[in-house]
Amino acid sequence: MRSVTPNLMVEHVNDTVTFYKGVLGFTLLASVPEEGEFNWAMMKRDAVEMMFQSRASLTGEVPIFQGKEIGGSLTLYIDVEDIKGLYAQAQNRVTILHEMTTTFYGTREFTIRDCNGYILTFAQAETEAG
Repeated sequence: MRSVTPNLMVEHVNDTVTFYKGVLGFTLLASVPEEGEFNWAMMKRDAVEMMFQSRASLTGEVPIFQGKEIGGSLTLYIDVEDIKGLYAQAQNRVTILHEMTTTFYGTREFTIRDCNGYILTFAQAETEAG
């Protein structure tokens, strides 16, 4: 195995693209269609890639998702290089579920809820975070 790229079901791909670009600094790599109302989009920031697919599109491909709640029972744990900078960038623009703290295992972390209800935890080793 080489990597994992989550494909998250969302109601509105365009709104999600706007959130991830504006709040978290991601860039749009590709979308279907290329313009207008997206069914799917792939985004990237540094080495982290994420895909977002509309409920209608994804349930057409994977019917078991029909009727499932968006947001899931998972946390996406994202290792970052500048935890303080990202926190400053996001803190007044998102719902912070867990304020910045140092964990017992030596990382600085904070947790947010994205515009779809997904939970994102950002972390940096304390020795790197300063």
